[in-house]
Amino acid sequence: VQLQASGGGLVQVGGSLRLSCLTYGFSFDDYAIAWFRQAPGKEREGVSCISKAAGRTYYLDSAKGRFTISSDNAKRTVYLEMNSLEPDDSGVYYCAATSMGPLILTDFWFFAMKYGYWGQGTQVTVSS
Repeated sequence: VQLQASGGGLVQVGGSLRLSCLTYGFSFDDYAIAWFRQAPGKEREGVSCISKAAGRTYYLDSAKGRFTISSDNAKRTVYLEMNSLEPDDSGVYYCAATSMGPLILTDFWFFAMKYGYWGQGTQVTVSS
């Protein structure tokens, strides 16, 4: 199982970025994919998650209405479209995979310790 995150960069407040997570070695039928972020001096936090098995997506409250997670099975890629970016959105963004089932995912999708596979991270910097 491998994940490769890309798409980060420097953007001004109010701007947009699309992150990509290219995956290898597993099926979206069996694994949920999430995006986490970590700013300097802060804990890693779950931003969004997508689960084909659960048939739904999950979002951090501050990301709702601004971020959209999606997946393309043919390209083995999960995307995070981020709009109306704010300075607090800055950090290293990681994609991760978990085999948590739908029932557990509902309550624990944002727990980093539940994810066994991680990509290398991509830096997002929102300047004011």
